[in-house]
Amino acid sequence: MDIETDGRFGNKRVHNRLGPANGAASSSTSGKVCIHWRAGRCNRFPCPYLHSELPEATTKRTNHGAGAGGNVWRNPSSGGGGGRGGGGLNKWGRGPGGGDGGPRHKVPDRPCRYFLAGDCSYGEKCRFPHTYCMSDSITLLTPLQGHEKVVTGIALPAGSDKLYSGSKDGTVRMWDCQTGQCAGVINMGREIGCMISEGPWLFVGIPDAVKVWNMQTQAEMNLTGPTGQVYALAVGNELLFAGTQDGRILAWRFSAATNGFEPAASLVGHQLAVVSLVVGAMRLYSGSMDKTIRVWDLATLQCIQTLSEHTGVVMSVLCWEQFLLSCSLDQTIKVWAATESGSLEVTYTHKEEHGALALSGMPDAQSKPVLLCSLNDNTVRLFDLPSFSDRGRIYSKQEIRAIQVGPGGLFFTGDGTGELKVWQWVIEGAQTK
Repeated sequence: MDIETDGRFGNKRVHNRLGPANGAASSSTSGKVCIHWRAGRCNRFPCPYLHSELPEATTKRTNHGAGAGGNVWRNPSSGGGGGRGGGGLNKWGRGPGGGDGGPRHKVPDRPCRYFLAGDCSYGEKCRFPHTYCMSDSITLLTPLQGHEKVVTGIALPAGSDKLYSGSKDGTVRMWDCQTGQCAGVINMGREIGCMISEGPWLFVGIPDAVKVWNMQTQAEMNLTGPTGQVYALAVGNELLFAGTQDGRILAWRFSAATNGFEPAASLVGHQLAVVSLVVGAMRLYSGSMDKTIRVWDLATLQCIQTLSEHTGVVMSVLCWEQFLLSCSLDQTIKVWAATESGSLEVTYTHKEEHGALALSGMPDAQSKPVLLCSLNDNTVRLFDLPSFSDRGRIYSKQEIRAIQVGPGGLFFTGDGTGELKVWQWVIEGAQTK
């Protein structure tokens, strides 16, 4: 995909004044650890003293990423996840600002709420920042406007120079990655529940069906079988999975003979709608409105474990090396790791003040793994892993339900107003021109 990655998307430069780094409070030239931080009650920002123990701070910086050419979105600790589930030293939530009960970095002043609503009358004289992002790690390249309702899916098919987005307004929009302009609109006539791409294929979940396009051959097909809205899609072990409103997960297998998809299985177990699916290590993980996560063996398509630790709808699941991460409307992000018996147990729980909606992960500009989590307070939180140190926040007019990672340090968010935004990771401290 030919996308500009030097601060442009569609040959448009975006001048964006970013807020101070969330990590600024923990840096110090004195080399001393704040005694108030140790006591758990430091309220200075920025604090002139360290908000971390010196040996831990050194260790965290060297264990985050992979070596040259390695997989940067990976397990940062060869000792596993720690706790009951992972074995070895538990590093989850142990960084500055982590969720282990220790103090957090104070988040910089939020952007002007009138700016976010589009009607600040003070302009440049406003004492609150006019920005959609409070972080010096990412920059907004350009907004993409056209959808009239919430964006529910974003996809970048392999070999295509188009970005695709689906919305509850019943349309799929194609965006030219070189010009940043809308290159076409497909009117589905029904609300789109989700969208993914795999190879040249684009899959779109709608009520009672999955629409399929081959972006290379222009072949189009309609997969029937779902009852109600299709909320989640995933591909694994040469199967396409669809999570449906009635709690089933339907599977289709690609047939080279017919150049189409044939029904393969119906996975039954959830009591309510399946709203999230992810595949990893020959397992399918499904999150549901029934507050559970089910683990399915891809070889047998049998449920081998049901995870019931969440107390709200499980909105999103994400695989990260041998770990499973999940988020829920119960205001938590949970990290799961396998025990010696192979079953998953919670090794760390990160608590938020708002319900969590969507998870995604990617390396930052320094190849360190970062978790992105959207909340129902219209923000996306950025966390270093495994420490859960705060890297900043993205703000939006309405909830962000879709996050998609792209090439070259790019990622995309889609919110409730129908607007997409294109973001890029930058080297901290670098000035955007």
